[in-house]
Amino acid sequence: MRSVTDPRLELKTVAVREDGCFSVLLWDGRPFAISVERTFEDGRPVITQNEYKCTRSTYVKGGYETFEIHVPGHTRILFHKGNVEEDSEGCIIVAESFGIVRGRTAVLDARTGFGGLMELTAGQTEFRMTVTGR
Repeated sequence: MRSVTDPRLELKTVAVREDGCFSVLLWDGRPFAISVERTFEDGRPVITQNEYKCTRSTYVKGGYETFEIHVPGHTRILFHKGNVEEDSEGCIIVAESFGIVRGRTAVLDARTGFGGLMELTAGQTEFRMTVTGR
């Protein structure tokens, strides 16, 4: 297990579909939430398989604290709440469970899932995220 001085998030993709890129989030190897991201027309997500620096920021549109994921060639890629890939332009929507919304695969209970991320990162100004399975 990593120490709190070397926090690390893992984003493990489990399905890339026409209605989004779906993943499981792990902190120190322990799963705690799930996510959905928007994909390009060809099915690729904005965030590729790699390692990224994440720094504390604010989601201005939602009015709450979050983290920005520093993705080369993009600005303001964030973690935030939502349900379906259309709720994001490339950000990671964090939630608690999978489900169906308006006939599309979705993530549900974003308040709990996103809250878990923020609880795990309390007191952190930054952490590293490793993305796999893409």
